[in-house]
This record gives sequence, structure tokens and C-alpha cells, in this order.
Amino acid sequence: MDLQVKNKVIIVSGGAKGIGEGIVRVLAAEGAIPVIIGRSEEDNIKVIAEINTGSQIVAELTNPAECESAIRAVIEKYGRIDGLVNNAGVNDSVSLEKGNYEQFIASLHKNLVHYYLLAHFALPELKKSKGAIVNIGSKTAETGQGNTSAYAAANGGRSALTREWAVELLPYSIRVNAVIVAECWTPLYETWIKTLPDPEEKLKTIMSKIPLEQRMTTVKEIANMVIFLLSERSSHTTGQLIHVDGGYTHLDRAIS
Repeated sequence: MDLQVKNKVIIVSGGAKGIGEGIVRVLAAEGAIPVIIGRSEEDNIKVIAEINTGSQIVAELTNPAECESAIRAVIEKYGRIDGLVNNAGVNDSVSLEKGNYEQFIASLHKNLVHYYLLAHFALPELKKSKGAIVNIGSKTAETGQGNTSAYAAANGGRSALTREWAVELLPYSIRVNAVIVAECWTPLYETWIKTLPDPEEKLKTIMSKIPLEQRMTTVKEIANMVIFLLSERSSHTTGQLIHVDGGYTHLDRAIS
């Protein structure tokens, strides 16, 4: 199926690692022009060199001024923005009991505030192109996880902003959707698993609770949905929180 994203300029925050990198690679394969915004120039350049298209911008997304300058750089280079994927973030385990105000607010800046800022600064160009926004979210907002209050709150905010922006941007024909992730195998996830006492056994336990095929979601499965939501093939889909998670969030995980 032709997803009709050829030559479209799509910004992907955190596009050099994990889910973001997967999205960038699928965009490139579909003929789009991905623009990575991320803090590591080395990581950004590595991905761009491998896909041989698009470009990268170094920015610390917790800094509002750098969010604005990054969007301005995209406009100066390409003259347009056709889509925005808000993806960058980290499950940083700021808990209720052991966390504090400063950690909580810092986590919101790492995981939520830049979603708003990038969309805000990109909006004039998205209005011109009737573009699309896809926010990456997490099941933690719906299921809870424990010891990650700030990340869960940020993801609740991501879901709420998806619905809010979908309403606000109706007059401009800008579609806004979210892809909600549960258990997806990424380098960051692998690093976390390895910190546990028995990583192999823990991974087996986690996968046993994923209803469809008892396996982790792949980065490419997330990416494929994101590109579909960016494309005209999803032309009447907006305000949706789409769970690409093998049924983890909504199906009974006690199924045997």
C-alpha cells in the first residue's frame, strides 16, 4: 500500500534511538524526509547517514528556546512541515514516596512539556500543510506501574493533549492521534531488564502476560502504525489513542 508520505517533511523528536529510530527508518523507507531532533549529535548523524536521507538538529528539549530554534531550523531548511511525531522521553522512576518536587517537575519537562512546545512552534506550518501530529504515549497512564509517578502523569498528559489538540485543530484539518506503547523491545528496555536480579526469568514473566503471542511488541510494529496515522490513508482518523500492544492494556492478562 502506498502510504502517500513521499517527500513529506516529518519531525521526529528523539529519533535517533529506540522507537524514534524505528519511526525514522520506516519514514525513510516510505520516501518521506525525516528530521531527527535530539540531544546527541553523534547518534543523530549516525542514523541519518545510515538511511541516507533527511537531516538532524541538535536540541535539548527541556529548554524551550532550543525547541523553538529547532523548529525554526526545519522551516529554514525545508520551507514546510508536514508532520510531527512527539516521541522523546524516558521512564525515570520518580516515585511518590521517594521522589521530590524538583524531580517531578524535571520529569514533566523531559516527558511532556516539549510535546506542547514542539507542536506550538510547528503549528503555523502544520496549518499550511494540513499536516498530522502523532504523540507516543505509554500504558502507564492507564494501568499504573508503581514508582513512576512523574512518567505516568506525563503520559496521562500526552493522552489528554492528543484529544484536546484534535478538537482545537479541527478547523485546520490537522489530525492528532497517539500510539500507546506497553511492552516494546528497545535498547532502553533491554538496559532496564539487565538491572534486575534475574533478567531472563523476568522477561519470560512479562511476555507471558502479553495476550497476543506472548511476545514483546517490536519497534517496527509501533513505527508502522505511526506512519499510517501520519499518512492520508488515515484521513478521517483523529483524537484516537491507538494501543499497539498485543492486547496488553485492554485484554485480560490472566487468559490461559
